Amino acid sequence: MSNLEVPQIVSSSYITIKVYDKEIEKKKDILAKLFSSYPKEDIYFDLVSDGVIIYLRELDFFSFKNSIHIATINNTDSDVVNLLNSILHNIEKIKSYGLKGRKRLYVGYDKERKVRNREEKEIIRGKYYYARDNQFSKQNNKIPEEFINKIILGDSEEVLKKLPDNCIDLIFTSPPYNFGLDYENHKDGVNWNEYFDKLFAIFQECIRVLKYGGRIVVDVQPLFSDYVPIHHIISNFFMENKLIWKGEILWDKHNYNCKYTAWGSWKSPSNPYLKYTWEFLEIFSKGDLKHSGDQKMADITADEFKKWVYAKWDIQPEYNMKKYGHPAMFPEELVERVLKLFSFKGDMILDPFNGVGTTTAVAKRLSRNYLGIEISEEYCKKAEERLKNTQIDTRLF
Repeated sequence: MSNLEVPQIVSSSYITIKVYDKEIEKKKDILAKLFSSYPKEDIYFDLVSDGVIIYLRELDFFSFKNSIHIATINNTDSDVVNLLNSILHNIEKIKSYGLKGRKRLYVGYDKERKVRNREEKEIIRGKYYYARDNQFSKQNNKIPEEFINKIILGDSEEVLKKLPDNCIDLIFTSPPYNFGLDYENHKDGVNWNEYFDKLFAIFQECIRVLKYGGRIVVDVQPLFSDYVPIHHIISNFFMENKLIWKGEILWDKHNYNCKYTAWGSWKSPSNPYLKYTWEFLEIFSKGDLKHSGDQKMADITADEFKKWVYAKWDIQPEYNMKKYGHPAMFPEELVERVLKLFSFKGDMILDPFNGVGTTTAVAKRLSRNYLGIEISEEYCKKAEERLKNTQIDTRLF
């Protein structure tokens, strides 16, 4: 064993790395010089008969790597170079660590995740405290056959009243900025109290028909020019109605066409207008964050999952709106990501503001059941035509 003085610290406080080298005693001085630059409470070594043991707790890895590099450049003994590179390699391949300034923390960085009685403590702390006293039934129901894979013309509030409680797996929609007005004849003045009263009456029905563990995903772009933060108002409504806020996705459209002085000041703190190139997807769960389903019916790939759980999606806006005669369509890729990330094949998907049927078309293509409700007869016809031209994706994942 080495005669080097080492701190008396319980070995479980360290990661132990053994590097084999039968000629280790001849390289003791080289190692002592290398490790002398670092606190012994962070990293130290001990010699054994057939090699060296590294005790590692935390380390400025890039400084250590540079020290190894310098030591190997200044040494012509290939055995020493191989030993130093082996030590570096064994430390570098440790991928689980925390960060503390410049140091990598190899021990104790995840104590919070391993704390005893974590779930109990989360309850005490108030995990989604605002939704814990809900009165939602856990009994899910089947939707009547006449509503499966249908486009229905009518007022969503009235149509949804015909559905039983807890029968929809996922609701994905983008609310219009007016009710009872044609987009082409859209008036600048909107009575916001009336607007939100109607919107929330529809959303109340959406909450009722959503299954326990089901999700509501609302795509919305706040009216920044009018300073109406619709995404916050809608989120507050769902929280007040005891849904669990599951998260928020930023859909960046990279649309930089707004003017620098629009509704604001130029080169002045007087009233700078902030430019936004994104919309928000607000995601809520009813009663439980977990949505039960058969894992065999999940069709999201590993690469898609790893990419899409990062909550900033770079997707181009829909450029084909003239074809369908609708001024505010979202792209099919947006719907595909939402459906594959938050629902299973065979789930029941609802869009209460179906427009020309992007949600329902993608739902059909991805082997989901669907229900689209739309108050415009013209849009309903276009959605139906779109479904006729939509083929089910039969690829295996």
